[in-house]
Amino acid sequence: MFVVCLCARYQANSKESHFKAAKRILKYLKGTSSVGLWYPSHSAIHLIGYSDSDFAGCKLDRKSTSGTCHLLGSSLISWHSKKQACVALSTAEAEYIAVGSCCAQILWLKQQLADFGLQISKVPLMCDNTNAINLTKNQIQHSWTKHIEIRHHFIRDHVNNGNCEVKFVETKLQLADIFTKPLPKEMFFFVRNELGILDLHNLS
Repeated sequence: MFVVCLCARYQANSKESHFKAAKRILKYLKGTSSVGLWYPSHSAIHLIGYSDSDFAGCKLDRKSTSGTCHLLGSSLISWHSKKQACVALSTAEAEYIAVGSCCAQILWLKQQLADFGLQISKVPLMCDNTNAINLTKNQIQHSWTKHIEIRHHFIRDHVNNGNCEVKFVETKLQLADIFTKPLPKEMFFFVRNELGILDLHNLS
């Protein structure tokens, strides 16, 4: 998803390098035609979100890319990869904006699950940046982060209300990493497997 979104940014003014990247994407798709999302029937009903960002990852305008994903038990049910609308001035700011997007999606998913009679509180939101986590908890720090758009601060209210709980996760276990940047081969296949994206021929 990340590489497709990245290539799409240059579709109006494509170069040879972009066509080579698109060809590589098609080769990957051809070689993974049996790979798909696996939803086991015995999966537990608990919601968890992962949030990550690639600080100043775009070489043209230095904007960061937000990546989020949400799992219901071990099943991937929502994912997101998008370049942020504004230039972040720090890694913490870029991560905090991504956390806000993840929180908004969690609220929507909680409402959908509530319509099916499933009430879930304090959804874990996994982030690998301790400064961004502290911003959701420490009101004092908000006095020196006024440059961050106010709309991103709504997450602190939802943390206080118990709708979600921002927790630390090691970078090597950050599943949203795959939606923000290219990964080494071993890491790519590890995260893909953890997201429940499996070779369905091996399951039959």
